[in-house]
Amino acid sequence: MQTSPTTQETAGTQEKNSKKDQASLLQQLTTESQNEASQGFDTKSALDIARIINHEDSKIAAAVKKALPEIAQVIDQVARSLRDGGRLIYIGAGSSGRIAALDSSECPPTYSTAPGQVQYIMAGGPKALASAVEVNEDSEELGQRDIARRRPTRKDIVVGLSASGRTPYVVSAVAYARARGAKTAAVTCNHDTPLAAAADIAIVADVGAEVVSGSTRMKAGTAQKMVLNMITTGAMTRLGYVYENLMVNVHMQNSKLVERGIRILMSACKIDRPTAVETIKSAGRSVPVALVMLKARVDKPEAVRRLAKSDGNVRLAIEDNVLEL
Repeated sequence: MQTSPTTQETAGTQEKNSKKDQASLLQQLTTESQNEASQGFDTKSALDIARIINHEDSKIAAAVKKALPEIAQVIDQVARSLRDGGRLIYIGAGSSGRIAALDSSECPPTYSTAPGQVQYIMAGGPKALASAVEVNEDSEELGQRDIARRRPTRKDIVVGLSASGRTPYVVSAVAYARARGAKTAAVTCNHDTPLAAAADIAIVADVGAEVVSGSTRMKAGTAQKMVLNMITTGAMTRLGYVYENLMVNVHMQNSKLVERGIRILMSACKIDRPTAVETIKSAGRSVPVALVMLKARVDKPEAVRRLAKSDGNVRLAIEDNVLEL
C-alpha cells in the first residue's frame, strides 16, 4: 500500500531541491568558476603568483569600461539626489559591504560632505567590517529591516553591491527601497542577476573567474572599488566641488590638508604662497571661499553669498550663474 508523503517530508524535499537549485545557479556564475590561467596556483613561485594575479588584474579596467554608460547614469542621479537634499546609501555584505563602507567614509574628508549625505549599510552591522558575519547576507528580512531603518524616500538613491548579484540581503533591501520611491542601482560582476532586476540601473563589470576561485575580494572587489570611485568622484565634480581638476572642497583639519589647500589655491589662481596663505586666512580657512574671492575679485561676504546661491558649486559661484543647476 502506497502512502502519501507527510507535510514535513514534502517541506524537506522542497528545501533539498531549493539548495540544489541554488548550488546549480552558483556554479553558473563567472565569479565562482575556476580560472584556467591559475591552474596549479599553489605550486607556483612567489614571482609567478604575482605575475598571474597582475595579468588577471589587467582585465578589470576593460570590464568596467563596458559599464560606463550605466555608471554615468548613476553619477547624474547621485548628483541630483544630493543636490535635492537626498542621500546616497550603499548597501552590501562581506567584501562588497566593506568596499561600500570605505567609499562612504572617504567622502566627508575628501569633499567636506555632511556625514549623513553618503551612507553605508553593512550586513551584520559595523562589527562585520572587521569580523566575519557573512551568515547575515542570506537573510531577506534583515536586508529589508536595515534599509527600512533609514526610511528611504524619492530623494534618495540606494546602491546595492554584490559580486554575485544574488545576495538575498542586498536584493531585498534594494527592492524595498525602490518600492518606497527611491532611485536604485546595482553594482555586480555577473549578468542577468536578481540584484540587477531589482534595481533601476544595473552596473555590471564582468571581470571573469577569480585567480582563487570564489575569492571575490580580488578582481570583483577591485572592479567594485573602481566603480564607486567613479560614482562619488563624478557626482561631487558635477556638484561643483571640483574646480578644473582640483579638489577645492577640501576640509583643512590637519597640517597636511592645510598645505594641500594652499597648493590648490596657488595652482588655481597662479599666485604665490604668501598671497594664498593670507587669502585662506581672510576666507575663514575655506578654500572654496578663497577661490571665489580671488577668481571673481570679490570680498568674503560676497563669495559666501555666491556659494550659497550656487549650492556650493565653485565654478558657478565664480561666474555668479546658477542657471546650469
